[in-house]
Amino acid sequence: MPFLLLTASSALSPPQYRKTFIVRVLRDAKPSVYLSHSNWYESTLRSVATATDSADAASGRVIHSYDNVFHGFSAELSASEVEKVRNLPGVMAVLPEQVRHLHTTRSPEFLGLKMGDNAGLLKESDFGSDLVIGVIDTGIWPERESFNDRDLGPPPAKWRGECVAGEKFTADVCNRKLIGARYFCSGYEASNGKMNETTELRSPRDSDGHGTHTASIAAGRYVFPASTLGYARGVAAGMAPKARLAAYKVCWNAGCYDSDILAAFDAAVADGVDVISLSVGGVVVPYYLDAIAIGAFSASDAGVFVSASAGNGGPGGLTVTNVAPWMTTVGAGTIDRDFPANVKLGDGREISGVSIYSGPALAHDKLYPLIYAGVEGSDGYSSSLCLDGSLDPNLVKGKIVLCDRGINSRPAKGEVVKKAGGVGMIIANGVFDGEGLVADCHLLPATAVGAAAGDEIRKYIQSAQKSNSPAEATILFHGTRLNITPAPVVAAFSARGPNPETQEILKPDLIAPGLNILAAWPANVGPSGVASDERSTEFNILSGTSMACPHVSGLAALLKAAHPEWSPAAIKSALMTTAYSHDSRGETMLDESTGNVSTVMDYGAGHVHPQKAMDPGLVYDISSLDYVDFLCNSNYTATNIQIITRKSADCGAKHAGHIGNLNYPTLAAVFQQYGKLNLSTHFIRTVTNVGDSDSVYTVRIRPPTGVAVRVEPDRLVFRRVGQKLNFLVRVRTEAVELSPGSSVVRSGSITWSDGKRDVTSAVVVTLQQPL
Repeated sequence: MPFLLLTASSALSPPQYRKTFIVRVLRDAKPSVYLSHSNWYESTLRSVATATDSADAASGRVIHSYDNVFHGFSAELSASEVEKVRNLPGVMAVLPEQVRHLHTTRSPEFLGLKMGDNAGLLKESDFGSDLVIGVIDTGIWPERESFNDRDLGPPPAKWRGECVAGEKFTADVCNRKLIGARYFCSGYEASNGKMNETTELRSPRDSDGHGTHTASIAAGRYVFPASTLGYARGVAAGMAPKARLAAYKVCWNAGCYDSDILAAFDAAVADGVDVISLSVGGVVVPYYLDAIAIGAFSASDAGVFVSASAGNGGPGGLTVTNVAPWMTTVGAGTIDRDFPANVKLGDGREISGVSIYSGPALAHDKLYPLIYAGVEGSDGYSSSLCLDGSLDPNLVKGKIVLCDRGINSRPAKGEVVKKAGGVGMIIANGVFDGEGLVADCHLLPATAVGAAAGDEIRKYIQSAQKSNSPAEATILFHGTRLNITPAPVVAAFSARGPNPETQEILKPDLIAPGLNILAAWPANVGPSGVASDERSTEFNILSGTSMACPHVSGLAALLKAAHPEWSPAAIKSALMTTAYSHDSRGETMLDESTGNVSTVMDYGAGHVHPQKAMDPGLVYDISSLDYVDFLCNSNYTATNIQIITRKSADCGAKHAGHIGNLNYPTLAAVFQQYGKLNLSTHFIRTVTNVGDSDSVYTVRIRPPTGVAVRVEPDRLVFRRVGQKLNFLVRVRTEAVELSPGSSVVRSGSITWSDGKRDVTSAVVVTLQQPL
């Protein structure tokens, strides 16, 4: 595994003992004898090389050098070389590399962004035409109609990027829409060896589909007609249809490596992007060990808005990733469109499911034998999951097979069933998946059902066997249904809080459409993602927080175009304080996994509302120095803070008082119930008027249950646009009966209103009982 060196040197030794590290160096530590930083890094590696390495071989092991998001390089190092490098003058940190993974048409209309509007966010921002969105992902398929450059002028004058040629990707495939494309694979190859170029493309061209999909969600042009295998017919469009795109390919078959991701951040900032969209994530570690957090801070410091996916680890708690406060962390919700494909059982019951299947359908007037793979397969476990080679064709042929969700992809299970001679498939969620359903482009007639429905089908099969009557079923495909209610609903897979690194920063920040989203797709990848799928489609329907993230990236570009003076924190604030937590019934959004009411740990500030975000009234702005104070109050050392921020920090006087006083749009307090209880705290917040001059805002408090909340003052009087005013929020609660190791979360809100605009901040109180 490569290591990221955040310092001024590096070193080497026998290949089998080396891993990749990122070395961070002090910006001004370079000795004057060296012409460039890279020259210095190579010399450093030579100086620490082991006896088994020649000097030239050692210096050639620099993977990437970094000059924009921070100063340093990545290289392969042995354990002994790591220690030598760590002790060199100018070296701040040596970080082990991590591998990250992808978080895998109606949504503009669902969000209120309509092509023909004469006013509103699209009109005000000119559809984002002067903004550049950098998508760090699996690359792009540039020929798709979503990336056409009709009626677009030249790239913005500030653009400094380029279109890097590579395999099956010439420089001239870029245009006035796709204005930049690069690829980064050195970190990947350092860990995995030379890539297999029969299955991967050494170029910005997308051979996976994920990057093309996310790029077109963020900034795809209007395309009509659009559909996936006849489903979701209509006009396809991204959030910012005229925004420019720059693709940075960092994800390969084995994953996305930190050293490559940092190189993409470094290039994107230097190229002049306005927004970075990152639908990639991994484990949560302290911010100074998190390459994504480090890259995102420097991007934010340069005025670049960074949107990142929350992860697909839901519905369990503490699953949210990409949690640094300077990033906007996006969870996933549903839209009001569905693709019903119901199971009709032999006893007459019809059970709800979802699917995208366009091949020969099962006969409507006929029932087919139905079996559960876990009983009829080669063994109980692998056959229940319909893993490759687990099904006996003698038992499966001509039947509909019930498979459990898990391990292999849902469409891959269908390939296994089809190979074994099955005529159809039902995929049942496990208990952990709950009732959340994801529609897939299946290779045979198939549908997905929830955990409870799966139990019902298994019981039906068992009872049929006991009565010596055949279990039978068919699958009824109902195409595309619109105006599904309630919507939005928090997607079952969407990762949830609390924030594992900083509980006082509520994450995810918000949610956006992420279930069954139609977007562009490469020509060389089948819609199911299964290798044997030879179908071709211009658009595909995917689900994940990966799809939610670029919705927010595109909206951020629109807001930046409409308000060029807004900082990344101001844009985030506008999106969060105008978000909503109700559904189409006017009630609190539901959690798809349970059908119960969702909470702030599921949706953060709520679901994005683009039109309101354009005119939020007030914003909570945050400077880079505010983040330094936050890190001081998080008890990070001065060195750790400098690794993240490139700024010296004197944490002796903690200016903000405590960790919760970062000027965040949400307010979260965590109380430990032990010792002498002091279950009270306060928050200091500063709001900037971006609405009307001579405006007066009064506060409305909805306290969490059992919590006293007081706001001082309760009235803010602004005389001009841009004016800043402070207020204080006092929070006091009482101890509650909790078992050791348990906790309780209670939420409410404060809302500032001028009669036209509501500026809402969640107030969250967590009480914990230590073990």
